[in-house]
Amino acid sequence: MRPSVSARQSTSQPAGKHRLSAILVSAIHILLSLRTSGRIYSCKGKGLASKVFRYGAIIPELPGFVGLGHLRYPTAGTSSNAESQPFYVSSNLLDTEKLKEYLDFEAHRHINTDSDSEIMLQVFASQLLQTNKRRVDEEDLFTGLENMYKITVGGFAFCGMVAGFAIFGARDPHDGKALDYMLASESVALDQLGFTEIKDIEPRQAVIIPKGGSPIFRQVHPQLSYTPDIFEFCYFSSPNSIMDGISVYESRQGMGLKLANTIRETLGQDVVDDIDIVVPIPDSGIVPALSVAEALNTPYRHAFSRNRYIFRTFIMPNQEKRRRGVQSKLNPLRSEFKGKNVLLVDDTIVRGTTSLQVCNIAREAGAKKVYFTISSNAFHEAEGRLSVLRMHIIFTSSNS
Repeated sequence: MRPSVSARQSTSQPAGKHRLSAILVSAIHILLSLRTSGRIYSCKGKGLASKVFRYGAIIPELPGFVGLGHLRYPTAGTSSNAESQPFYVSSNLLDTEKLKEYLDFEAHRHINTDSDSEIMLQVFASQLLQTNKRRVDEEDLFTGLENMYKITVGGFAFCGMVAGFAIFGARDPHDGKALDYMLASESVALDQLGFTEIKDIEPRQAVIIPKGGSPIFRQVHPQLSYTPDIFEFCYFSSPNSIMDGISVYESRQGMGLKLANTIRETLGQDVVDDIDIVVPIPDSGIVPALSVAEALNTPYRHAFSRNRYIFRTFIMPNQEKRRRGVQSKLNPLRSEFKGKNVLLVDDTIVRGTTSLQVCNIAREAGAKKVYFTISSNAFHEAEGRLSVLRMHIIFTSSNS
């Protein structure tokens, strides 16, 4: 998921073969692969991690001293179990069709799914195969990663496991995505499990953790410009996480302050004084909304309750499902909306479905006037790069 790549060592004693699976199950994920005695054990499924792992009952069936696990939705392909990989990738590849052609006509490797995770796995495997070795070493892994970078374009962070040898991880050249060691996608997972000695994996850097050995870091390609994935700071990451030394919580506070200034400059102080309450769209709208309320000297109200069993609506397959998803996801506290001028604060706009539906929900709950705002900058994609357009705000009012 998304985030910074850090290397951390636990202050506790080395884990036993079942202790490792218990730690991984506690940490995050929906897919788990562990390796021991020449075998790979895997458990994966859709739904809540607690149910997939049968509330911990599955742990005795997952022995091993090396493991991978993750929890996320697909960026490409489908959400079927077949497309969950024991090679964890948080990525958005921009050249998947070219990579498929390479794998088909040059590397002669068969692709089983439409998952971009499998594409990266196959590309890396094709480079590793060129060593012509039965067993690879650290140099072979670094060489394979270096060659993989030469033919991939996009934002990604990944870690993988070479059976019987090592765990490895790396980041894309622009620092668009990130990881952590115990290799994790966010620092908060490591903090909760008592890991220390944090080291971020730099852009285009790779790390190999050999079985029974210490991490080996290497810059496999020169770094390019620092262009982190803005969604990590606005939406994906936990506010408790630190990414490349930057606090996600503090970055969202800063976005809220900038938004408050833009609101005051755009609407004028008379309109600002007429706003009765500031309401966040939970959860990632909460921190910027607090900053907006404080800066505008306007009461803050947590007037939406969120159904946590409804998942991300902007990735639902069609407009009608997205619309119904928003209605099921957010429940208004009507007493807070009735007869009031309400300023709503959300983190981002993807398709606009949530924005429109949230405004409608607020009106139907009795709001006299609704101002809808977002705290992130607006972005567009050009030639595979993201560029800032401007601070983005939308205003709507009731029909009364």
